[in-house]
Amino acid sequence: MGLRNLDRIFKPKSVAVVGASERGDSVGGAVMRNLVEGGYAGAIHPVNPKRKTIRGLEAWPTLGRVPGPVDLAVVATPINTVPAIIRECAAKGVGGAVVLSAGGKETGEEGRRIEEAIRLEAAQAGVRIIGPNCLGIICPGEHLNASFAAHMPKPGRLAFISQSGALCTAILDLSLKEGIGFSHFVSIGSMLDVDFADLIDFLGNEPRVTSILLYVESIPHMRRFMSAARAVSRIKPIVVLKSGRSPAGARAASSHTGAMAGEDVLYDAAFKRAGVVRVQTIGELFDCAELLAKQPRPEGPGLAIITNAGGPGVMAADALADYGLEPVALSEETLTKLDAFLPPFWSRNNPVDILGDASPERYARALQVCIQAPEVHGVLLILTPQAMTDPTAVAREVARTAIRRPCPVLASWMGGVDVEEGRNVLNQAGLPTYPTPEAAIRAFLYLHEYEANLKMLREIPKRFRQDLTFDTDRARQIIRKGLARSNGVLTEVESKQLLEAYGIPVVATRLASDEDHAVSLALELGFPVAMKICSPDILHKTEAGGVRLNLHNEADVRSAFRALLQSARVYMPSADIHGVAVQPMVPGGQVEIIVGAKKDDQFGPALLFGMGGILAEILKDRAVGLPPLNRALARQLMENTKVHRVLQGYRRMPPADMEAMEELLIRLSQLVTDFPEIMELDMNPVVLFQAKPWAVDARVLVRESRVPAPMHLIISPYPAAYELHTMTSGGLSVFTRPIRPEDAPLLVDLFHVLSPTSIYYRFFSPLKELSEDMLARFTQIDYDREIALVALEEGAGDGERMLGVARVISDPDGKRAEFAVLVGDPWHGKGVGALLLERCLRIAKERGIQTVYGTVLRENTQMLALGRKLGFAVCSVPETNECELTIDLTKVDFGNHESGRT
Repeated sequence: MGLRNLDRIFKPKSVAVVGASERGDSVGGAVMRNLVEGGYAGAIHPVNPKRKTIRGLEAWPTLGRVPGPVDLAVVATPINTVPAIIRECAAKGVGGAVVLSAGGKETGEEGRRIEEAIRLEAAQAGVRIIGPNCLGIICPGEHLNASFAAHMPKPGRLAFISQSGALCTAILDLSLKEGIGFSHFVSIGSMLDVDFADLIDFLGNEPRVTSILLYVESIPHMRRFMSAARAVSRIKPIVVLKSGRSPAGARAASSHTGAMAGEDVLYDAAFKRAGVVRVQTIGELFDCAELLAKQPRPEGPGLAIITNAGGPGVMAADALADYGLEPVALSEETLTKLDAFLPPFWSRNNPVDILGDASPERYARALQVCIQAPEVHGVLLILTPQAMTDPTAVAREVARTAIRRPCPVLASWMGGVDVEEGRNVLNQAGLPTYPTPEAAIRAFLYLHEYEANLKMLREIPKRFRQDLTFDTDRARQIIRKGLARSNGVLTEVESKQLLEAYGIPVVATRLASDEDHAVSLALELGFPVAMKICSPDILHKTEAGGVRLNLHNEADVRSAFRALLQSARVYMPSADIHGVAVQPMVPGGQVEIIVGAKKDDQFGPALLFGMGGILAEILKDRAVGLPPLNRALARQLMENTKVHRVLQGYRRMPPADMEAMEELLIRLSQLVTDFPEIMELDMNPVVLFQAKPWAVDARVLVRESRVPAPMHLIISPYPAAYELHTMTSGGLSVFTRPIRPEDAPLLVDLFHVLSPTSIYYRFFSPLKELSEDMLARFTQIDYDREIALVALEEGAGDGERMLGVARVISDPDGKRAEFAVLVGDPWHGKGVGALLLERCLRIAKERGIQTVYGTVLRENTQMLALGRKLGFAVCSVPETNECELTIDLTKVDFGNHESGRT
């Protein structure tokens, strides 16, 4: 349901507590206490048929008897009563319900049946549900504590969402101690309706929220989560603690939430692709929370360490080294400034050891120099209690100095009772404190990782020298052969034919039906050759004695053919043997690679790249990525392995053709995108021959898919179905298609042919250039959320030329969307904008978007005329020079004709 009614849950004007009580030891009593004592200003309606008043407020026997509208219902009754209560909510017009009741799907089949009844009641009337089996929600800024937690957190700009109510109470308790504030504190429970994706979208649109923390046990709707996280992480950090990393932990998570937990390595890949920072422990989650709540984000990894003792400084440097980093090298200018007031025997290096007799003023001056140094992206202050040091006085002085800090400042006041007051001073001043330097550095680097992830997400991929083509019809025919078999296995010959259909280079392999045929093929391919048994029933050919290598003549081939058949029959008498595969021996390379794919029930297909050969299972040098891929993502996948360094050229080993390696991964990505039937695909080994990759062996397993392409992916791929060759009303022959990340250079070229007036009309400001961030935003879109079509000139002799672009960007609720159009000045009046926008509107209507709107300057008469032509209503915005264009797509019939698609 997206964002529907979530504002009524988190900003309610009235709250009804169903199951309200006077008893302090009951859930309903705790909720009433928290609402009243928390200072909630809206109407509070206790619902309890056995009481006339509760906490001095009139109580009502049923929800239907409550006077006036109710935005939020908090349900604190046994779960078997909840379906009827939600039915009452629907009749009353309640926006949402927080269901605290336990006993749902986590308890088994009966609990699942009750939850399904709740879901059906809620869905029929659009009542949103948080829970069941949750602690409740807290919005300190609204003075709303609709939970049974013991405390109200301080107001802040950090949002926290957790599947575990117990973890909520622990984080809440720690936050009060450390002085951390929250904008939203949400126990999400079993996620019957409102899930992580809904809340990420909602919080991403909340101006007072600057960062989002998640505690995750399972994510039931992974594609929706990825779509929301990829959109919001670009503007707000999302930090997640995902439990269930080990098999035992995953089983425990499944038992607790009633949902299956996916493979942990796939969560890693998904979070990284979404720009989400993953922490490993509760302590790390809280450390990140404190840093996010109190400090600006670091712009780089350059950390300066200021300490009054050498040992802790070394510990901090060692902690950086564990992450492959060093303390930032201080410039000569910075060293000179420090020399001016530090004792002669200071370290004159980073860590900045200001010695054991450091006064509060010395700490403050060192901090001032470091935070102003351009090479420094963050400062860690370390203090150990010494006879000459007053921890509290130092804390007060550095707190004053750090008031206007351009970069994050972290503190580790090491010790116990002697430094406790100093820690309190720092916390009250908004400086995060950590018990050890290692904890501080870990938190700092997690936030640096977020910035690095953003840089990765914004990277503009290079184009290939020519477009990649694929023979989908041939591939489909081969896959059907596997689907017709009970085990779904393609033979090696069939597997390689499938790869060839998608342009993946394979070592030529031919199927021989008898000895003479094998000899003929060997002569054709050239000696020496390799021969392998070809059977969909024999998966591990080596174990079956089904491989013969380095066959140099006709006699070797005949002998090998007979031996292979005999070994196969002994190994598996019932095997369906198609014959013997013959292939040339590839010159042995010094490095072997494994490339493959495996389909997961939750994540869809995942791609694997790493060190191959017989030692692949032992070395486990591999990385996992998710389709779809572009060149930048393919390169990043390879960079996450040790073998990548070898591929770039190592000692006497020549470098691989890295563009060919990227192309192989992209072709594989497209194959598993187009065919959800592919369950497993292995190319092992892939060897380098003349610097290019070749698949020596291949194995493919297929199964019927319940989900059609591309819905089996958790990231929306490029929608090729929207490609169209057509002609504009002005006679221009154009190719319209969805925008691609690789289109950034074409968009820059389009921008450069715009007049200053056109730029102002589109961007509402006199831009000189499109920044890298803007280019990434405009070209690297989520195809589930945004429709962006470009028009390319057909037959341009000097390469592709972009004539215009139109886009429709959906609100998270999926019902409203905003449009924008940009056409280069040389093609104004040629029908380019009309063609693009009308096609965008068609697609929007197909996707269920009901209303499309946009803002246009009054002097932009061409756009206003185009809007009226397409059926937009035009309305002036009072006290501005703008007009709003709106179209109700439910009342528009575009017809079914779209000519020219090829």
